[in-house]
Amino acid sequence: MKKEYNEFVISQQVVASGTAIGALVREAEHAESIKDFLHKLNIGLKEANESKYWLDLLCATNLINKKMYDSLNKDCEELLKLLIASVKTTKGKLGR
Repeated sequence: MKKEYNEFVISQQVVASGTAIGALVREAEHAESIKDFLHKLNIGLKEANESKYWLDLLCATNLINKKMYDSLNKDCEELLKLLIASVKTTKGKLGR
């Protein structure tokens, strides 16, 4: 397979999983219940984790340079931390 094709396919995966995060957080804002809110955040967390996987793969195959990877990965790590904290807080509220 051509390098350009691989880059396009993997880049599209990053776009798909990356944009899903925002959409799920937006959906969570109008969740029907706390459980629904938690469910949407958990799916967003999975999408953020998937985005990190695709970024790691792009870097490992040298389809993006280290500087670009570091910038995108930093943003992804921050999203993961925010979502993990939100999920933990929400689970704590459900446990009361």
